[in-house]
Amino acid sequence: MALLPETARQVDLLVARAQAEGRGPSLALGVVRDGHLAHLAVAGETPRPDGDLQYRIGSITKTMTAVLVMQQRDAGRLALDDPLDAHLPGTPVDSVTVRQLLGHVSGLQREPDGQWWERTGGTDLPTLLAGLTPDKIAHPPHFVYHYSNLAYGLLGGVLERITGTPWVELLIERLLAPLGMRRTTYHPTEPYALGYVVHPWHETLREEPLTDSGAMAPAGQLWSTVEDLGRWASFLADPDPALLSPATLAEMCAPIVINDLDSWSGGHGLGIELYRVGDRVYVGHGGSMPGHVAGLAVHRPTRTAVVNFANSYGLRGHHIGALGREALTLVLDAEPAAPAPWRPADPPAADVAALTGRWWWMGGEYEFRVDAAGELVGGQVGRPQLRFTPEGPDRWRGRSGSQDGEILTVIRDGSGTPVALDIATFVLTRTPDEIP
Repeated sequence: MALLPETARQVDLLVARAQAEGRGPSLALGVVRDGHLAHLAVAGETPRPDGDLQYRIGSITKTMTAVLVMQQRDAGRLALDDPLDAHLPGTPVDSVTVRQLLGHVSGLQREPDGQWWERTGGTDLPTLLAGLTPDKIAHPPHFVYHYSNLAYGLLGGVLERITGTPWVELLIERLLAPLGMRRTTYHPTEPYALGYVVHPWHETLREEPLTDSGAMAPAGQLWSTVEDLGRWASFLADPDPALLSPATLAEMCAPIVINDLDSWSGGHGLGIELYRVGDRVYVGHGGSMPGHVAGLAVHRPTRTAVVNFANSYGLRGHHIGALGREALTLVLDAEPAAPAPWRPADPPAADVAALTGRWWWMGGEYEFRVDAAGELVGGQVGRPQLRFTPEGPDRWRGRSGSQDGEILTVIRDGSGTPVALDIATFVLTRTPDEIP
């Protein structure tokens, strides 16, 4: 469904201002809702953007590399706590783990040695590995958030060693082709936007090189379009279980580290960046390569996202990622998602129905009900943040809130009537006068 005219006008204005004030040759921003492109805002003429124009997405590539790693984990071919040596033996940084590399907490230095890899031709994997030395560890693992492009070059190598397939071929086979992302490519494919640096004094353009980053490609090589990256945003909002378990994606979006200890406004999961904006948390990633910047922000609860690109190395006074999050917040505030309609449920089984109603613990009143999915939902009255899934006779597994992962056991009397709920040793009774 398209944006309302007034919402679209405000998004268009944000993009026009950013392009004019930031002196971007071209700027494109797409709003995605429920798997569809709901609005495309463009500005600039060098070249004139549209939904099929390729830009370089830089480090947004890392989100795809991370999903490939998690696919291999789910298939049992690696474990997140495997040391690097288990898959790339003989390196002097062999003790860092797959999890640490994904979450930028390995302490590994940010870049490989040599010239700036983003502007020069890349090396192959053996050469990248040969350049590793013990001093590539800048910090002890988990000591501090330390973003590392080098980490993702190594993860690409892990994938190649495990599967016997080059990273880009694996990417096409396991993600791009199944998702219909035909315009996401390793090298630019017409039509595409050349990348520029804008001169600060006389506003002329300097064209930037189109490099092949070789073994560092898993960190930032790809090109994509508003339409294609919108498909990727939709996947991150609600993944196809045939490609990645929704539970695995939720695991990827859980914070491994807070990346700004002063304000706690952002963090990093397993290959996914986290951004707190007001009371919402967005997931996604930013990207930059010489002459290009890109942003991806997804609000998973409402399946709403923004993807955006510009073909200049930075927009003066405007950060491409912040611009996307501002647009996403504008859309969510102006057009909040409608709640799912309530529908009557089938009557629950008698033994489950007997668990509903009021319970007490330490003078506090609790209430539980059964939802249409047959799950037990409730918690303290007025705070129904707990959810339990049946796991066996009188045994339920916590799926949300403070009891996530814990066991609820139903205690019955001699007649089979439930008299208490034991939630991880905290026993709820039917009246406040009973002592468990």
